[in-house]
Amino acid sequence: MRLICNRALAALPAVMAVTFIVAGPGALTPRAQTPKRLALVGGMLLTGYEVPPIHHAAVVIEGNKIVAAGPASEIKIPADATVVDTSGRAMLPGLIETHGHLIVLGHGAYETWFPWITAHGGDAMLTRVMEISARQLLMAGVTTTIDLGAPLKPSLSIRDRINKGDVVGTRALVSGPWIARLSGPGAGGAMQVGFGGFNIASSAEAAQKVEELAAAGVDHIKAHSGLTLEDYKAIVDAAHRHRLRVYAHVYAETDVRHALEAGVDVLQHVGSAGTAPPYSKELITDIVNAGRPVVVTAAHRAWVYQDTAEFPERLQDPDLKRAFGPDIYAEVQDSLKNWWTLGYFQRTDREMLYRERGVRQFIESGAVMGMGTDSGTPMNFHSEALWREIKVHVDMGMTPTRAIAAATRVNAQIIGKGRELGSIEPGKLADIIVVNGNPLFDITALSHVEMVVKDGAVYKGGPPVDAKPRSSGIAPPR
Repeated sequence: MRLICNRALAALPAVMAVTFIVAGPGALTPRAQTPKRLALVGGMLLTGYEVPPIHHAAVVIEGNKIVAAGPASEIKIPADATVVDTSGRAMLPGLIETHGHLIVLGHGAYETWFPWITAHGGDAMLTRVMEISARQLLMAGVTTTIDLGAPLKPSLSIRDRINKGDVVGTRALVSGPWIARLSGPGAGGAMQVGFGGFNIASSAEAAQKVEELAAAGVDHIKAHSGLTLEDYKAIVDAAHRHRLRVYAHVYAETDVRHALEAGVDVLQHVGSAGTAPPYSKELITDIVNAGRPVVVTAAHRAWVYQDTAEFPERLQDPDLKRAFGPDIYAEVQDSLKNWWTLGYFQRTDREMLYRERGVRQFIESGAVMGMGTDSGTPMNFHSEALWREIKVHVDMGMTPTRAIAAATRVNAQIIGKGRELGSIEPGKLADIIVVNGNPLFDITALSHVEMVVKDGAVYKGGPPVDAKPRSSGIAPPR
């Protein structure tokens, strides 16, 4: 890409990364680049719709909104615009992650990760971890993330600090603690405690927890495991009174059926992790006919396990070391020394057996499919989780165009922000990424993100302007 200021100057090399963003400990607070008018010109444009791309296109941004998009020959570029030459690249909407966890960074075991955080600064370390996660996601082209499970105050804080521009990171929409009904030895385990989960004993208590979370200002509700049909109904009824969407953590067919019948808005994990063979034809038909979105999170166990077995060097990616800093990096590396023995992967044989059928059942049925990854879980790094998930769907038969739409426009609709996000067209917020390569030919081009624009501000690549980003003022999804 090349940068051309005011179109009258000779072509200048574009800055391919924001040089003042430093991931290491003690770094100064980074700022985004915010030209008043910005034009991306020359590249192939994928709008987020399932239509052919626009070749040699141009996108014009004023403030934080897209004002024009189409063939460059038909788009008038303002004389005072900062122009970035995207020739030879692909432009597409910012990716949306519908299942992320900012409080984990790919560490191998929750039972040691959360005690390590407590022993190394407690809340201060947790804040640092969430900042790292948010930055990793944004630099990977993920401009919006649905966070599904974390202690309440840190969740609200990271969301608000990102919106104010005090932290560079993905736009975070948060659930705070999830709601579960657990019993037995694991009821108060490290995962439940670390993620701040609420363990309820009745449907009335489930509804009360929703009321508490709504009053605190969360963006949505996460219904976790062990819940009854009555629990789901109580959660959904209470959440919908506050115009909050409910995301359900469901695997087994009975749980999926209960969540569907109770009116849960998004079915998460369905068909993944090998916990059930492909669902019955009746259940799939009912999901499709209801138009209920599904987010399979397919890659985070079975595919990540195989990918790591074939290329264990991925665990020592230098970008992880730079992002984490020496102390966190050392702890994560220590947790992954014998990664194949981790409890998280002990059902891999079953997961491998069912993984392809679990994804294809929804692709072939025509279900509404979003893209989410469970990012941050063991070996599932924020920097690459979403493009890996998209690749799995393409490998299982989804067209690249549909897969990109699922990760952008469809995801925006799923999270209730379809009028503001998810596609490149006039009036939408300017969330745009530029990648090196043609993702319609090779979907892994999504792993080569060279430029990131969120809310009209350039966070990676583009013009070397140092200015604090604006808040989009996005309202919680309702």
